[in-house]
Amino acid sequence: MMGPRVWSSVRQGLSRGLARNVRGLASGEGRKVDISGIYPPVTTPFTATAEVDYGKLEENLHKLGTLPFRGAVGGVCTLANVLGAQLCQLERLCLTGQWEDAQKLQHRLIEPNAAVTRRFGIPGLKKTMDWFGYYGGPCRSPLQELRPEEEEALRVDFTSNGWL
Repeated sequence: MMGPRVWSSVRQGLSRGLARNVRGLASGEGRKVDISGIYPPVTTPFTATAEVDYGKLEENLHKLGTLPFRGAVGGVCTLANVLGAQLCQLERLCLTGQWEDAQKLQHRLIEPNAAVTRRFGIPGLKKTMDWFGYYGGPCRSPLQELRPEEEEALRVDFTSNGWL
């Protein structure tokens, strides 16, 4: 959960990010920043008495519902086991309002993340950990090691996005 100061920064960036100027162009000139591939977390607001502020939560959800985001419902950061620094960089880019760079980085992370979370699961994560110099170790039963063709497909997911 993000703290109120961080959320405030992200919210301000979102409201300005859609119409801010790019590369010094005056407002209205050139193209606008497309942040449709970046998904903000939804925080739970609290009142001064530490109760959940349901009115503010509903307001926040309504505001987010009007932004051009594509259906994120949560995240499992399995990829952080091998690309943790890059995921931290993604957060920093969002917090500082660098939406174009954040979107580019996020798009490079999508395919490797899908590979270690959905496509190849734990055996894929263990293999990538080995590639990045960590100890992934053998799979415990009933999981099986990746077959050579699966390992090659996993390698493609990471090399085509510049991570290996």
